[in-house]
Amino acid sequence: MALPNPAAAMSSKSVIQTQATLLPAAAVHRISFSIDPSARRRHLRISAVHAAEPAKTPAAAAPKTDARVLSPLAPTPVGATWAPGTWKTKKALQLPEYPDEAELESVLTTMEAYPPLVFAGEVRSLEERLAEAALGKAFLLQGGDCAESFKEFSANNIRDTFRILLQMSVVLSFGGQLPVIKVSQKMDPNELTKLIDILNPTNKPGRITVIVRMGAENMRVKLPHLIRAVRRAGQIVTWVCDPMHGNTIKAPCGLKTRAFDAILAEVRAFFDVHEQEGSNPGGIHLEMTGQNVTECIGGSRTVTFDDLSSRYHTHCDPRLNASQSLELAFIVAERLRKKRMSSQRLIS
Repeated sequence: MALPNPAAAMSSKSVIQTQATLLPAAAVHRISFSIDPSARRRHLRISAVHAAEPAKTPAAAAPKTDARVLSPLAPTPVGATWAPGTWKTKKALQLPEYPDEAELESVLTTMEAYPPLVFAGEVRSLEERLAEAALGKAFLLQGGDCAESFKEFSANNIRDTFRILLQMSVVLSFGGQLPVIKVSQKMDPNELTKLIDILNPTNKPGRITVIVRMGAENMRVKLPHLIRAVRRAGQIVTWVCDPMHGNTIKAPCGLKTRAFDAILAEVRAFFDVHEQEGSNPGGIHLEMTGQNVTECIGGSRTVTFDDLSSRYHTHCDPRLNASQSLELAFIVAERLRKKRMSSQRLIS
């Protein structure tokens, strides 16, 4: 499932229905919605739910609801033929509830008076850079929290996250000599090419990003068939690895966690398959933080099951801490360096 309009950017998890995600170029890690002023007063209350995994605690789980976000711009009923606006008839996922309608209306009115956070030129620039990643001329680094609370949206936390992203981008740029821009095993290859054709009928480079998440072993078996199908169709996409969501486990203490070694194994499988198929590994999507949390086990500064409860601060899924993120960046940088050197030898 994806949004064909770059101006309406959503989190990859907000639209995910299987474990294969297609995103337009403007999709970013945070959620952004454009609200039609004429439709605002008719919007329904939206429950925050998680699209892929259960909440950590029963209290965090939202009740099931049939509420849908409706817009007069997209009257197409659910179940009808797909059209660019039919996503507006779907249930919105991972949004907080705002019980005070009057206060919500006041805040929305204030926000509408502000200049946009993202300008059209920036969206076009991102699309161009993603096109470079699709062609093997750049590498996408996408990272951030799985869920961000308003309480933790502070200058210090933003600084820490951007600092670790900048450090990782320097490592990847040095290793790959490439600029850094910032599909489940169940996906049928023919279905993938049909979706790509619907979302990008003109085959514009940088328009479609395919985020693959399936675990290391499935990656080695299933990803080659997807790559070959896309190549046969002559389609240009940016292949991105999400090594996080296929590797979530339950620790003996009951907390969700992810093993660094399992994450690393899926990243290596992603690069191995693309090397085998002669295609371009376009990027990596991580859930991470610049803080010294203990949510994922392993890494060079080993975090054990016993360590998890000491600094387990996530509001949703376990994240790589600063040390684990940098360690992974160095490993990816080495793979990019080897790929670059191999390409140079072929040219010479």
